Amino acid sequence: MKGVILAGGLGTRLMPCTKITNKHLLPVYDRPMVHYPLRCLVNAGIDEVLLVTGGNFAGDFLQLLGNGKEFGLKDLHYTYQEGEGGIADALRLADDFADGGPIAVVLGDNIVERSIKPAVDAYRRQGGGARILLKQVPDPQRFGVPVFDGERIVRIEEKPREPRSHFAVTGIYFYDHQVFDMIGTLKPSDRGELEISDVNNMYLERDQLEWSELTGWWTDAGTWPSLLRASNLVAESGANKSE
Repeated sequence: MKGVILAGGLGTRLMPCTKITNKHLLPVYDRPMVHYPLRCLVNAGIDEVLLVTGGNFAGDFLQLLGNGKEFGLKDLHYTYQEGEGGIADALRLADDFADGGPIAVVLGDNIVERSIKPAVDAYRRQGGGARILLKQVPDPQRFGVPVFDGERIVRIEEKPREPRSHFAVTGIYFYDHQVFDMIGTLKPSDRGELEISDVNNMYLERDQLEWSELTGWWTDAGTWPSLLRASNLVAESGANKSE
């Protein structure tokens, strides 16, 4: 399995700092934000990774990360997303990299306390389709939210005003190669983006989506409150020492 980190976008919610750097290069406690999704994949046994970035500071990732050897990667690849077309738009740039095989996708502002290896192993046993990672949160309306029928997800709603569960779809996904064909059929949402929730709903319609619940804490770091929360969680837990 190969890994994909999505670290594009303009980071407008973190202005004015993102006027001078990509948001995924901002510090979370004592290291750049992008270090955390890299460690997340490496700690799960994934050693070939594609970094999708964009904006005016894409070259800074190469200076920071190089070939990825210091993280334990066999190969670190880079590609460039033009504009802000959404998560699914960024993911389709990984088609050639995936080379027909399964991929683990992590959003570049996602930070987890514990290893996702149990979910990686579960997806390998699953043998195809998609698997998403969920976490109960106090503010699910900020995220994609699963709608349940018992233990089964029947739909995912993107940033609903009235969430129908307390679970958020975290920015960690596992897909087989069908994902790229699905992305090719998407229409932009009202936000003008290709939504990853629409991809997940396509897998649901085919009865090919499973889920796991993350253990330990999880947070994104894409807003000022969540960036502060991420730094505090890392500092308090020592998660930055996980390597």
